[in-house]
Amino acid sequence: MDNKILRKLFLGFIHIHILYHADKEGIYGSWMLEELREHGYDISAGTLYPMLHQMEADGLLYKEEVKVEGHIRKYYGATGHGVEVMKEARAKAYELFKEIK
Repeated sequence: MDNKILRKLFLGFIHIHILYHADKEGIYGSWMLEELREHGYDISAGTLYPMLHQMEADGLLYKEEVKVEGHIRKYYGATGHGVEVMKEARAKAYELFKEIK
């Protein structure tokens, strides 16, 4: 039960993390998986890729397809709306952190 609850909470953090990096530079799925693992998030490609697609559908990310070593790699960047959402989420997370620390 606790794992399910923590997973739900962490998915929100993961969204913010994705937006943060997508705002800095284009990201792609396997790189993002590795980045999240470095921060202790145990997330599978089967969870990440649908999340990226949904964030794109929600207007938070845009996608560019680039040919890399003979394969098409999908890079995601933050849209203007995505950056605004990330800034608001960051401010709220910071306020929460100050309260609970």
